[in-house]
Amino acid sequence: MKKIKLAIIGIGHLGARHLKCASQLSDKVELTAICDTKTARTRKLADHYGVTLFKNYQKLLGRVDAVDIAVPTVFHHEIAKFFLQNKVHVFVEKPITKTLEEADELIELAGQNNLKLQVGHVERFNSAFMAITKLTKHPVFIECHRLNKFPNRSLDIGVVEDLMIHDLDILLSLNACPVKEFHAVGMNVLTDKEDIASVRLVFENGCTCNLTASRISEDVMRKIRIFTRNTYISLDYMQQAAHIYKKKGPLILKHSLPIQKEEPLKQEIESFIDCVREDKSPVVPGAAGRNALEIALKICEDIKRNREKVFKK
Repeated sequence: MKKIKLAIIGIGHLGARHLKCASQLSDKVELTAICDTKTARTRKLADHYGVTLFKNYQKLLGRVDAVDIAVPTVFHHEIAKFFLQNKVHVFVEKPITKTLEEADELIELAGQNNLKLQVGHVERFNSAFMAITKLTKHPVFIECHRLNKFPNRSLDIGVVEDLMIHDLDILLSLNACPVKEFHAVGMNVLTDKEDIASVRLVFENGCTCNLTASRISEDVMRKIRIFTRNTYISLDYMQQAAHIYKKKGPLILKHSLPIQKEEPLKQEIESFIDCVREDKSPVVPGAAGRNALEIALKICEDIKRNREKVFKK
């Protein structure tokens, strides 16, 4: 089976990680080029990985089968649209786009041209999460905490679209039904976007979820706790560890799941490449990315409304 000619577009902090992971898939990937407007910063990386450096992404046309887009969110639609129109498979980091209309256009283009469009919700490829997916049938209550130190990057979006959207995608993957209602609060502290947010969300099947996200925390935490009728699962994304607590009579028994730890980002990129090579559907297709974005945007609107109510008092 032929190797997929791949280019990485956007070589910032995250794009550099994408580049490193893609370079480790040499049996499946021919890493053709990298593209970034700040060429001075990326020249050393291009030389290190032995790839051609471009400043204009349109120059990649004819050289690649697929692209990995890791630029700021505001540019996702423009770049992804260009490649989908020109019959190139697209992996784009989360959130899929700035607006739902932009997301819909990308999804339609991918479908019309029979192309793969995968969105970068990397927690789906966390070894611990993959180990518990079959154990989370009919969740009743879910609690998510995603805390980070101030990043000095990805400041074109708030903490909901930057961090909480990972957990929103996970929740949507665990609950195959619509969201019934939610209440959101948040504050902008160091930026003009919300830097901390808390949401209580209820699905139509009754599952209730509490989500907290912060990018101004002293501590770093990425955890989810899932409660079913007689089972409680605690998962740490950073440690790739999961513990299961089961009720047995008057006792609660705990055991740890055996997990073979892997680099989630590498797993994610490899999955995308396999979808292209084997004509399979992505684990996180454009529609899933759109669904997470839709809830994230509604949460941002609710935060704004509730904040305005407080300040009017």
